[in-house]
Amino acid sequence: MRLTPAIAAAIGLFSTAMVDQAAAEPKIYAYPSSANYCPTGLQPITISGVICCGTPNQTMTYAEVKSHPVVRRHRVATPRRSARVPCPEGTKGCSYN
Repeated sequence: MRLTPAIAAAIGLFSTAMVDQAAAEPKIYAYPSSANYCPTGLQPITISGVICCGTPNQTMTYAEVKSHPVVRRHRVATPRRSARVPCPEGTKGCSYN
């Protein structure tokens, strides 16, 4: 059996749609809790900021995902220079031409 270009294109579109659909599923994070009041087999989860019972599809908690190392950029202190021309003290005006 030979694949026609139309069938090959349809298979390609179908596989792309399946990948896009899997990526479009909401991320469900486990909610760390000391007490579990959910029914058997479920655990506390967060989905879109709401805490409810379910099964997470992410391996990390939402707090772990959002915490990231802060990159601090240290600025080297450079001496500030004045735009004015330094004049000797006690003189009236400066003329450095």
